[in-house]
Amino acid sequence: MDTFIQTLKTNGFSGDIDTSMETRDKFSHDASLFELVPQVVVAPKNDQDVQLLVRTVAAHKSTVPDLSLTARSAGTCMSGGAISESVVVDFKKYFTAVEKVDAVSAQVQPGVYYRDFEGETLKHNALMPSYPASRDLCTVGGMVSNNAGGEKSLQYGKTERFVSQLQVVLADGKSYTVKPLNKQELDAKMAQQDFEGELYRKVFQLVDSNYDKIRAAKPNVSKDSTGYHLWNIWDRDKGVFDLTQAIVGAQGTLGLVTDIHFRLVPAPKHSGTLVIFLEHTNNLGEVINSVLAQNPATFEGFDNYTLMLSFKLFYYFHQNLGWGGMIKLGLQLIPDALKLMRGIPKMVLLAEFNGETPEEVKEKVHKTHEAMKQFGHDALFEEDETEAKAKKFWIMRRESFNLLRKKVHDKHTAPFIDDLVVQPQYLPKFLPELRAIVNKYKLLATVAGHMGDGNFHVIPLMKIEEEEERKKLRPAMAEVNQLVLHYKGSLSGEHNDGMIRGPWLEQMYGQDMLLHFRELKHIFDPQNIFNPHKKTDATWEYSMSHIRQHF
Repeated sequence: MDTFIQTLKTNGFSGDIDTSMETRDKFSHDASLFELVPQVVVAPKNDQDVQLLVRTVAAHKSTVPDLSLTARSAGTCMSGGAISESVVVDFKKYFTAVEKVDAVSAQVQPGVYYRDFEGETLKHNALMPSYPASRDLCTVGGMVSNNAGGEKSLQYGKTERFVSQLQVVLADGKSYTVKPLNKQELDAKMAQQDFEGELYRKVFQLVDSNYDKIRAAKPNVSKDSTGYHLWNIWDRDKGVFDLTQAIVGAQGTLGLVTDIHFRLVPAPKHSGTLVIFLEHTNNLGEVINSVLAQNPATFEGFDNYTLMLSFKLFYYFHQNLGWGGMIKLGLQLIPDALKLMRGIPKMVLLAEFNGETPEEVKEKVHKTHEAMKQFGHDALFEEDETEAKAKKFWIMRRESFNLLRKKVHDKHTAPFIDDLVVQPQYLPKFLPELRAIVNKYKLLATVAGHMGDGNFHVIPLMKIEEEEERKKLRPAMAEVNQLVLHYKGSLSGEHNDGMIRGPWLEQMYGQDMLLHFRELKHIFDPQNIFNPHKKTDATWEYSMSHIRQHF
């Protein structure tokens, strides 16, 4: 590593190079179960620094086989995608420019916090709508890396739909513009006698010669962040070839993204929420499908564990709302606390509707409220809420994982079955079977998520440092995965494969598709420079040997 660092300095690396134990420890974990201590953390200042990093790793790879680069911004990845035992590349320090924003598009660097980016887009009454629940914590680079989705994915889809162009440093250490190409442009690329030309030729051959099989492998769910989305690269009917669709969601395993162009959508003018309290979840699937029939813009939910944890850790909210906001929130909760005296609901659902006028929103909310009457007040009770009044419940939903990350007695978050997706029509049968598995392994687990997508975040609280607890991980995950796949679902809707779901890709896709995924990885990264031990390169043994021991 000393030789690598000296080579960087000699060749003019202008960014920061930090080998202090304090920094290495800080970057050794993200929001996942895992801990990998890097040998060095580097913070490039510009695209030239990133190119130099890749060239230097490539030059030293034969003598230092474990040398690699792992991109990182805010470190909110829940699958272990932003940690490494080699070189961590910190984009959050210097790649922080919002370069251009107008009403329909934006250009931004990967280290920009989404919250800051949204502040700029809202000045133009525009939005990049695929933000996750960690919207106040994550960066746009991490969103691209994981193919993020969130509460607005029901209406708009995931990040892959909003990336129009990327600047990416590839394995030859050069920076390339990647964007959709028509067939004539693709042919010109493939005619090039260089690394880029070879890459386009090989990827085109992969996706075209296996076209039908690849498209048939696409998960039949509304959102997915598993594998590499080969089925989105080449569209024969439209004649469009788009390598951004391989890079979005690749978790930095194909190259290092240094600049992003986004498409934007108009921000909603008015919105309102119907809050639905379920006294039991026996008919949750039917309730969800009934709400979906009303075409909500957003449909979220969280369970009674999350609700009670929100009350228990209420003090935490002052960090986000300030003391005045927290007091106001407390006063708003009083009527609901009185209402809850009749019993803690098993689930709180939030159906949001958008409109051009307040009257239009009110009509949509009221219509959905009327539709809920079929379930009877013995089963649930509901309340129409304006956008302001419903804010308290949105805070609970969006902050649920942050609340869980706080130590609860002697247990900690263990996100390993945390991002499953099944189609809503299967939920009446699926959800009781899922809860039975959770109970079987005696896991204290909260359930929250995107009800309209059938995307659930099941996050157990465990004493993960104890061997007996860690022994539960594999069998519990195997049973949940088998259940999800039985109902034709996806193992990850948003959080990606990383170290936790990468080992299960063959179970989800079969050996042939896994080999296609690995072929794409090798085409882009023949020396395995970029983020090893993630996605197709992950093994259960390696991942489990790096479970975090200290919290």
